[in-house]
Amino acid sequence: MSAFEQSGLQPGDNVLTGTVVHKLLRLIPAAGAMAYPFLLDGFHLAVSPTSGSMSTVRWLGAALCLFVATAAPFLGLVWAFRMSRATPSSFELRARRLAYVTIGAPPLFVLTGVVLGLLHIRLSDELVWVAGWSAACIYVMLGSTAESARLAQSVSATRPVAKWRVAHGIAAAFILIYVSFHLTNHLLGLAGPDVHAAVMRMGRLVYRSSAIEPILVALLLFQVVAGIRLAWRWSSRPADAFRVFQIGSGVYLSAFILAHLNSAFVSARAVHHIETDWAWASGAPIGLIHDAWSIRLVPHYALGVFFVLAHLASGLRAVLIAHGVGATVANRIWAAGLIAGGLVSIAIMSGLCGARI
Repeated sequence: MSAFEQSGLQPGDNVLTGTVVHKLLRLIPAAGAMAYPFLLDGFHLAVSPTSGSMSTVRWLGAALCLFVATAAPFLGLVWAFRMSRATPSSFELRARRLAYVTIGAPPLFVLTGVVLGLLHIRLSDELVWVAGWSAACIYVMLGSTAESARLAQSVSATRPVAKWRVAHGIAAAFILIYVSFHLTNHLLGLAGPDVHAAVMRMGRLVYRSSAIEPILVALLLFQVVAGIRLAWRWSSRPADAFRVFQIGSGVYLSAFILAHLNSAFVSARAVHHIETDWAWASGAPIGLIHDAWSIRLVPHYALGVFFVLAHLASGLRAVLIAHGVGATVANRIWAAGLIAGGLVSIAIMSGLCGARI
């Protein structure tokens, strides 16, 4: 009797085990997303005043938890790229799209907490979060590894998205005016809340007017719809790193816009009648860092600033190449946009967390 027969395994067991392992490896980004709120809990536990004086070990532990939580969406980017180089099976396509969704974990967790509060559902955010991702993982695991996703390929090939791309770009050009002012306004927070408030009051005369605000909100919601539609099409095709980043940053921004509009318009302004000013954004009086709930806003805001500028840089790169600019030059401009996005994000978050110049 062979060793294989003595083990009690059937001839198909090795294949089955290999398939399960293959599938589980594709779900690593989802595992990272599930761990996201617990990393924030670890950070809060380390910096909580009730935990005693801060030692070097606790500072390092807190910094590591916050860094890993903020970096978690990039795990989704890496896995999406790894799964975007060939025609996928049904399972691979589901896993690829789930990897893209994990990039939006920070705003999705904010949205989860706010919606549970609005609905007065007394369940732990973490419990609902893990249950939701577990359900998504089960759906992905049920996909076939043998069946080719030709249907998804043929649909995306036969239904052109050029008009959606153009409309998406035009809407972005108008929104960019508001985004430029909004980010500049937040940068002025480094000079103090009073400076931020003075500039915001002037801006609100325009973007909160009865004529402009509905148009701005409609454009933002259109960007979400158009962006998700484009991401759904492109996510079924082989893609290079630049396209994967463009899709992934767009997924994050779609989740961010929905979470931010819900927090500002529904929760703050409509339900709780709270002014969405500097105190609201910075989690006053406790602050973003030391509040157990508000700490989730740090990665949410930081990556929101980074990805909005990085996504614009990705769009600009595509436009430049389409108009004859060399790929090397376009790639350098794209990289400069990412660096600028990172620096602006750090500056804005420093102001929101109390730094002043």
